[in-house]
Amino acid sequence: MGRTSDAKEKILGAARTLIELRGYSALGVAEICKAAGVPKGSFYYFFETKEALALAVIDEHWADQERDWKRILSGEGEPLERLRRLFEATQAAQRAGQRDCGTVSGCMFGNLTLEMSNQTEAIRGRLQEIFDAQVGMIDAVVVEAKTRGDVTVADTREAARSVVAQLEGHVLFAKLYNDTQRLGPLWANCLALLGARAKMAHGL
Repeated sequence: MGRTSDAKEKILGAARTLIELRGYSALGVAEICKAAGVPKGSFYYFFETKEALALAVIDEHWADQERDWKRILSGEGEPLERLRRLFEATQAAQRAGQRDCGTVSGCMFGNLTLEMSNQTEAIRGRLQEIFDAQVGMIDAVVVEAKTRGDVTVADTREAARSVVAQLEGHVLFAKLYNDTQRLGPLWANCLALLGARAKMAHGL
């Protein structure tokens, strides 16, 4: 059982790395198995199709990211401080990826949305659920900040959606230009979008 589980993890790990670097469509099962160091037959033992593997990779990646987001956004400090830490963690992750791979890999969910959303309903639906979850987590923080009088935005849910869209857009530009400096204006833009009070903006 241990060996079987190990083979599955190797396939998932190889697929995740390859999808982050090259996208989904260009990958074949044989290439994934070669990168994982497992026989091709092992793939179909665990996954019926390549799409099933992609969904498993998405779920695994989201489980890691969701855990990080929850830890940051529900940690200590005022709500806007916690939101800023999330932005900083995103920038740090992109810089680390660039150091390791030589290029900015961007956001797996954003990349797959651009590549796959018109090709498979299962992947499109799962990505919608993930982005909705991200919006919900940001919304909770924005509501808290609004209750304190730190932000003046009228519709917190739509503001949270705009924050997620801005985060994704800046990460996309960082990937396009292979330049993490493109992430620099993120926080100031976020504060402006939320209608943060002047003293909060300067203090943070």
